[in-house]
Amino acid sequence: MPALPVAAARPIVLTAAERHRLKKAAWGHKTEHRARVRAQIVLWAARGRSNARIAVEVGVHVDTVRTWRGRFADLGLPGLADCKRPGRPAAFTALQAAQVKALACQLPAEAGAPLSPWSGPEPAREAVEQASLAGRLGCGADAGTVPPLA
Repeated sequence: MPALPVAAARPIVLTAAERHRLKKAAWGHKTEHRARVRAQIVLWAARGRSNARIAVEVGVHVDTVRTWRGRFADLGLPGLADCKRPGRPAAFTALQAAQVKALACQLPAEAGAPLSPWSGPEPAREAVEQASLAGRLGCGADAGTVPPLA
């Protein structure tokens, strides 16, 4: 049976600015691991290394090398960023989540709730009630401001 043809690795050519940014990411002490691996893959690819050799040197699967090499060849440095992941959108905005956490740190009596300690969904329910009341009074998100919860 004849061997299947192997696709050639995508050639990578870096500008001086790209090489500088990738070196900082690849060997910086504060760079997160996945960004470091992606930068190392691209730097080795720019030196003309094969996908298999890069995979061994970086410690990842050859498919991972092929993915990041191709994304860099197509999109440049922005291609190394994570894509938006699928999934259900957040039920609360970041501000609402912070307000619920602040409310949960208060005693229920301070918030006017007839409960002894907060538990389970009660802080979120209280926050939603306060937000809907503020919206009906005209000081909610429709009016351009976000009402405080407490």
